[in-house]
Amino acid sequence: MVSERDLLHELEPEAERLLERHLGVAEEWFPHDYVPYSLGRDFEGFEGGEPWTPDQPSLTGVARTALEVNLLTEDNLPSYHREIHGMFGKKDSAWMDWVHRWTAEEGRHSIVLRDYLVVTRNHDPVALERGRMAVVEEGYDHHARDTLHGMVYVAFQELATRISHRNTGRYSDDPVADRIMARIAADENLHMVFYRDMVTAAMELDPSATVMAIADEVIGFEMPGAGMPNFRRHSAVIADAGIYDLRGHHDDVVWPLLRKWRVFAVEGLDEHAEQRRRELADFLGKLDGQATRFEDKRAVRHERRARRAAREAANA
Repeated sequence: MVSERDLLHELEPEAERLLERHLGVAEEWFPHDYVPYSLGRDFEGFEGGEPWTPDQPSLTGVARTALEVNLLTEDNLPSYHREIHGMFGKKDSAWMDWVHRWTAEEGRHSIVLRDYLVVTRNHDPVALERGRMAVVEEGYDHHARDTLHGMVYVAFQELATRISHRNTGRYSDDPVADRIMARIAADENLHMVFYRDMVTAAMELDPSATVMAIADEVIGFEMPGAGMPNFRRHSAVIADAGIYDLRGHHDDVVWPLLRKWRVFAVEGLDEHAEQRRRELADFLGKLDGQATRFEDKRAVRHERRARRAAREAANA
């Protein structure tokens, strides 16, 4: 098995190549170009301002919940930077150049999301600021992943975030929010591609260790926002709306990367990696079954809501 130090050394030329590729395709954009500032007005903290009230948002409650979760997830960037910096931890290298570039690009996301929600009064700005304080004070610490596990996790996480952001924009039924979320999702996709292809290179270097890392991260996967207040309740609302649920996670996040990495086709694994691959296959079968059961239950819930709404409309 390749050591952590040797892994960083052997993969650094590929990291440099992928960084150069990224810089060649990444588009410069500015958060202020996406926010309708003309809709803004002063809040109560400013002389003569108007306080935020729950009747002001134009978005549905589910859309606001999804945007809040997305924003608070992005707010925790300082912790993510620390995690990834520690994961690569090699000064004056392509790894560090990537870390700083990634952080700079990610920083735009919370800026544009918060400005949009505050300017349009689609969310209570006091609640957003208290939420930001809570998640940043809580931080994010995933028990010091090594480089290989970290790259695998971030590949899955960036793809999951891309899908969550894109679906949130579509669900919002607001062209401004949709444009913002599409722009953020495009960033997340390029970030995912960097990590995806780094894992591909790692698979060629040490397939057994890479397969075990992939199995570990798929089986133990958790979104980075899991530590925020009310995350489970918000996640249930988001899943019920179909913005991000088990089916999407299984079909659109896990399997595309597993196929790209040829996890179930790679040969020459050692005994431990073969065992872990079998455990991964078992887990995926269970995840697929859980996704199907959730879809069936959701369909029943939605049907009941539709019947109830029809009765209420008929009695109005």
